[in-house]
Amino acid sequence: MSKQLDAAQSMKQLQTDMHWKENIVYEIYVRSFNDSNGDGIGDLRGILEKIDYIADLGVTAVWLSPIFDSPNRDYGYDVIDYRKVHPEYGTMEDFDELLQALHDRGIRLVMEIVPNHTSSDHPWFQEALKGPDNPYRDYYIWRAGDGNGNPPNNWTSFLGDSAWKLDEESGEYYFHTYAAHQPDLNWDNPKVREEMANAMDFWLEKGTDGFRVDTANVLSKDMSFPDTDDTERLQGSGEHFYKNGPHIHEYLRELNDRVFSRYPVFTMGESSQVELEDVEKYTLPERRELDLILMIEASKICDDPQDMWQSKPWKLSHLKDIMRKWLKDLHDEAWIGLYLSNHDHVRMVSYLGDDVNHREQSAKMLAVFLMTLRGTPNLLQGEELGMTNAHFFNTIEDIKEQQALAYYNQRVNEQGEDPETILRRVLKKNRDHSRTPMQWNDEAGAGFTTGKPWQRINPNKSEINAAEQENDPHSVLNLYRRMIRLRRDHPALTLGTYEPILDDHEHIYAYLRETDEESWLIVLNFSRTATQVELPSDVRARLSDADCAICSDESKLKDLSRGSAELAPYAYFVFKLG
Repeated sequence: MSKQLDAAQSMKQLQTDMHWKENIVYEIYVRSFNDSNGDGIGDLRGILEKIDYIADLGVTAVWLSPIFDSPNRDYGYDVIDYRKVHPEYGTMEDFDELLQALHDRGIRLVMEIVPNHTSSDHPWFQEALKGPDNPYRDYYIWRAGDGNGNPPNNWTSFLGDSAWKLDEESGEYYFHTYAAHQPDLNWDNPKVREEMANAMDFWLEKGTDGFRVDTANVLSKDMSFPDTDDTERLQGSGEHFYKNGPHIHEYLRELNDRVFSRYPVFTMGESSQVELEDVEKYTLPERRELDLILMIEASKICDDPQDMWQSKPWKLSHLKDIMRKWLKDLHDEAWIGLYLSNHDHVRMVSYLGDDVNHREQSAKMLAVFLMTLRGTPNLLQGEELGMTNAHFFNTIEDIKEQQALAYYNQRVNEQGEDPETILRRVLKKNRDHSRTPMQWNDEAGAGFTTGKPWQRINPNKSEINAAEQENDPHSVLNLYRRMIRLRRDHPALTLGTYEPILDDHEHIYAYLRETDEESWLIVLNFSRTATQVELPSDVRARLSDADCAICSDESKLKDLSRGSAELAPYAYFVFKLG
C-alpha cells in the first residue's frame, strides 16, 4: 500500500510541477520494443525490463500502441475486446505492474484507443450479422445497395476498395473507412457512445493518464452518404463527408463531459484534413473536447496529395510554411502535438535527413529541431538512436502492413500496372520501416528477442544500437537525453512564442522561442552541404553575451555573432540569449 501511495504522490507532484502541455511523449510500438519471453513479439514485461532506460531518457509520458485483444490483421487496430490485454502482450497483471513502475518514476502512461471501428470478429459485429432485428445491428452502419447490384455510394476505403462490404445473408452493406475486416461503429447510436465511454472509464479507473485517440476526427459521418465527385482518388474518396463530420464536436464534448473531465488526464487526437479553425475547435479549453491534435503534415511532406504512395520533391520552405501555420498562426490557447515520425510513417532521419552519408549528424539536428518547437513532442522508439528505414526490404513478401499490400494488389493484380514501379513505391514508403524491432545491441536478435522476431531486424543494428551509444557522450542517444532535459528545465522551449527568422534561406532553419523570462535562438542547417549563413543584425547583437546550450561546433560561435559563418552539413545551435 505504501508503494502505491508513494507512486500516487509522485504523480501528483509531477502534475503540480508540470503543465500537461510540457509533456515529452515516447511512443512505444509494443510489438517491436522488447520481447521478454522469446516468442519474437514485444510485450508488456519487455517494457518493464527497459523501464530504467525509458526513465533515463527523461520523457514524461509513454504512449502505448493498442494492446487490446485483437486478431492482429492490423496489429491491434482491429479490436475484439476493449477491456482485455492481447495475450501476446501479457496479462492485466502485467499492465498494472507496468503502470505502477512508470508512476514510480513520475512517468505518465497514455493508451491508444481505437473508437472508430472494431474487428469484424468483435462480438458486437458477430451479433450484428445475425440480422437487421438484432439489437447490435445499429452498432454499425448498414445500408441497402443502389438497386442495381452496386454499393450504396461510390466512396472508397483507405485501402482503395469500396467502402461498403456486402453481407450476403441480409443483402445489406456495412460501411468500413479502413479494411473490410474493420467495420465502422455507428457513433450516432447513443449506446455506442456509452460503450466507448465505459471502456475508457475502465482504463482511467486503473490509473491510466490519458489516451491517444485514433482517427479522432472521423467518428461522425454524413449519414445521407452522397456520391462524391473525387472518384479519381483511389484511396479515401468521400473523406470530406466524414472528416470533421456533422456531429464530431458534439460527440467529443459529450465524451469529455462524461469521461475525460473526471480525471487528471490529457488527450491527444489523431486527425488529418484539418485546418487552423478545426484544431482550434477541437482544442480550445473552453470547448471541452480534446487537449491537443497531433500535427500530421510534416510527416507527409513528401506525399503526392493524389496518391500517398507516390512522392513529390520537398523544399525547406515547405516545412517552414507548415511550422509557421501550426506554431505561430494557431490560436495561443489551442494546442498541437508534434512528431516527425511515428508507427504510421517512415523514419524521420531517412526522409528529412540523410541516412547514408550523414546519418548521425542529421539525426542529431532533427533531435534538436523536434525538442525546440512549440507544442508537445512525440518521439518514436528508436529515433533516439537514429534508427533508419529498412533498406533491406526487397520484395512484396517483406511487407506486412495492410495498406501497402492492398495498394500493391490493387495497382498490380487488379489494374495491371508495372509491378516494379509499384513495388518501388511500396518499399520506399510502407509503415513497416518504423516498426522493425528496437535495436538494443549488436547480437543476432538485436537484444530484442532470443527467438525469431515477428518482423525482420535491420542489419545496421551492428552500428546503430543502444548499447553502443549508452556510454558515448557524443551519441545520438545522449544528445536526446540532453535535449529532453533542456526542454524540461526551460518551459520557454515548450510554451514560448515561435518567431521564424531567415525565412527565405533555402537551407538554414532559424527561429526564436521566447517568454517574458527567457529567450532562445535555434539555428539549424537542413542541408547535406556546408552552408553560409548571416544572422540579422538585431539577432547578432543579442549573441554577444549568449550561452550556447547545445551546439554542434563551438568554433563557429564567434563567426555567428560577428556576422556570418559557414555551417557544416546538418549543423545545430541552441543559444540562450541574454
